Amino acid sequence: MVTGSSSAEEYVDLLAGQGRHEFTTNEATAALGVSDVAARAALRRLSVRGRIAMPYRGFHIIVPPEYRKLGCLPPEQFVPQLMQRLKLAYYVALLSAAQYHGAAHQRPQRFQVAVAKNRKPIRCGAVAVDFIARKEVARVPTKSLNTPRGVVLVSSIEATALDLVGYSSHVGGLDQTATVIAELADQIHGEGLVDVAKTAPVSWSQRLGYILDLLGHQDRAEPLAAFVRENAGDVVALAPSASTKDARRVARWQLDANAEVEAEA
Repeated sequence: MVTGSSSAEEYVDLLAGQGRHEFTTNEATAALGVSDVAARAALRRLSVRGRIAMPYRGFHIIVPPEYRKLGCLPPEQFVPQLMQRLKLAYYVALLSAAQYHGAAHQRPQRFQVAVAKNRKPIRCGAVAVDFIARKEVARVPTKSLNTPRGVVLVSSIEATALDLVGYSSHVGGLDQTATVIAELADQIHGEGLVDVAKTAPVSWSQRLGYILDLLGHQDRAEPLAAFVRENAGDVVALAPSASTKDARRVARWQLDANAEVEAEA
């Protein structure tokens, strides 16, 4: 078997010709028939030339010419395969999910992915991926969307709205949260909200319901109000870190409105 960087390039070309765009260091080492050290050296040379990238240790992706400037594949084209390799449940979340659902108010600079436990962010060329810990990730409703290199799982529109409230600090605060939810609200189904509410703290539903009312979507929030009446045990603050001293009590959501929320037009 021919060894060295030339055969590594042939291996990458062969995979690309078969429609594959990812492989592991171990797979390359076995295919090349060389030592681990020699295989890694050959792969490093391909990486320097921009032919491949390594977003995660031991996991390589093939970078076609149209993405060489990016220095990586777009995240939705390799994150699903990486999660499969790591045997992790996941879904595209928050602002990244909202964009798939048509909320284009602010293009997220980092690709946001929900997983069960905290993970370090990924940097691959100009691509940045942040992981958000969502304990019930496997139960959250998702939608399968096609990409040029497979399928990516994205949180349902109702799950996206609830997560935006639950992780408002990850999306720029309550004003930004309300702005994005306003763009999604016409597509939200009340019963879908109740389904996803069962996967999260009740306080998220209390805050989301209040924001939907504020945005003029009381009808869509009605099933969620019934869920809150049955399950909420405590009054919660709209802004958890702010004082509730002069807050307005909102009985429908068992919530203290201790912050002004304004969605951008």
